[in-house]
Amino acid sequence: MTEAATPLDGLTFEAAYAELAQIIEQLDAGDLALEESVALFERGRKLSAYCQTLLDSAELRVNQILDDGSVAPL
Repeated sequence: MTEAATPLDGLTFEAAYAELAQIIEQLDAGDLALEESVALFERGRKLSAYCQTLLDSAELRVNQILDDGSVAPL
């Protein structure tokens, strides 16, 4: 897996989260070479930060909608 193959900016939240879950499974299996483990860990950290950014953005949008008074909070 290489970062160049799938730039983060081109991923939806769902795709990034699915890739992150796959990386976690691979790392948990524990049968990877050290260099591959480090590369996957690095990619996973970037995916995690990217997912958090997307979640923060979605939360901001929802809060803005709620602040407009158009939708009552649940």
